[in-house]
Amino acid sequence: MTPTTTDPTTDATAAPLRRRLGLLQATALNMIDMVGIGPFVTLPLVMGFMGPYFLLAWLVGAGLAIVDGLIWSELGAANPEAGGSYKFLKLAYGEKKWGRLMSFLYVWQTLVQAPLVVASGAIGFAQYFGYLVPLTEWWQPKLVSGVVVLLLIALLYRRIEDIGKLGVMLWVGVLGLMGWLIFGGLTHAEHTVAWLPSGGFSALPGILLSGAMGQAAVKTIYSYLGYYNVCHLGGEISNPQRVIPRSIFLSILGIMALYLLLNWSVGTVIPWQEAQHSEFIVSTFVEKLYGAVAAQWATALVLWVAFASLFAVLLGYSRIPYAAAADGEFLPIFAKTHPTKHFPHVSLLILGGVGFVFSLLFRLGEVITAILAMRILVQFVGQAVGLVLLRRRNGTASLPFKMPLYPLPVIIAVTVWLLVFWSTGPTFMLSGLTVISTGIIVFLLWSRRRGQWPFEKS
Repeated sequence: MTPTTTDPTTDATAAPLRRRLGLLQATALNMIDMVGIGPFVTLPLVMGFMGPYFLLAWLVGAGLAIVDGLIWSELGAANPEAGGSYKFLKLAYGEKKWGRLMSFLYVWQTLVQAPLVVASGAIGFAQYFGYLVPLTEWWQPKLVSGVVVLLLIALLYRRIEDIGKLGVMLWVGVLGLMGWLIFGGLTHAEHTVAWLPSGGFSALPGILLSGAMGQAAVKTIYSYLGYYNVCHLGGEISNPQRVIPRSIFLSILGIMALYLLLNWSVGTVIPWQEAQHSEFIVSTFVEKLYGAVAAQWATALVLWVAFASLFAVLLGYSRIPYAAAADGEFLPIFAKTHPTKHFPHVSLLILGGVGFVFSLLFRLGEVITAILAMRILVQFVGQAVGLVLLRRRNGTASLPFKMPLYPLPVIIAVTVWLLVFWSTGPTFMLSGLTVISTGIIVFLLWSRRRGQWPFEKS
């Protein structure tokens, strides 16, 4: 990607990214981003909220991912550049005016929420690590999570083609673990799991609109996040007009099948009344089926999956501040790329460093909710509305991918995202609005200093 700014500092340090990731690598990076530690730490929480109807919450999460995936696919195929939502928001709302504000707010919140995502995975990693090595002192889990983040930074400090190969290898581990767990449930089922409430389809509206579903959906949606990681890497995807939409839907459908089968398998072996209280549900599940030694191996694979997800997460997010800085719309230091390995190393180091600090400060439950509350309004709702604006302005004749049934997917996505935002509760809603408000103030100060909209001199 060539910088559009005339800032000499940016021009001298930002080098083009290389399109070296194909469909296999893109899908693999999406899927390992999506799985991570999420389903293994949220599965008991969802059972606690939903009781015997926990599978419905995972279907709701999948449904939102599919609908929202249509939005990402259309925008990503039409604008395959580094930064994902940064580019989408800037183009949709006007590159010289409101688009500057919306894209700045997205990058601004990325500086907070991306490290939170990294921290959530690292904290979950430490939680499961405690099954293998008891962590009795308060500082021990923090030490484990901090070391995980530092190791991630070290592994990502390399060329994109090497990362693509490493991502596929990590993906194989993800599929191997999920396949083993699902097979165990299929061959050792002892209990039945309800797919529908006892009242049948007529009882669905009451359950879907309940407060318990809102709380459960926050957790399942968190576990599905990542299907759009390929859009963050748009500048490094080969044949992006075809690869981006395909990788999004292959990853969503693949993970949906794995999550539903995993939850069904666990529920048929361990009753939900018991499973909802387990901190190491996968370890407990395997231990009941195959014994303590197998449970230790399963825990090791969970840690592999968690690490693989964090690998993909930090990789994708590091491209967002880079894209904004390369455009001259963010601090120039983020536009720097490594002189020989050609990746945005400064952005990687800063986001990873903040993630390291967050992993030492916060707890898992609050981090998960904060991540969603912070992202919904600007990123998910903002770019859904932005897609409508782009269609009205540019038409659809040149779109490589057009969502079916437009505008229904946009309406559904915006409605559900706003309900999820409401479900996070007053405290987290306020925290998300605070980050946005602070970002607006910083944007105004930044724009005034540079004499740009809304402070342009006529």
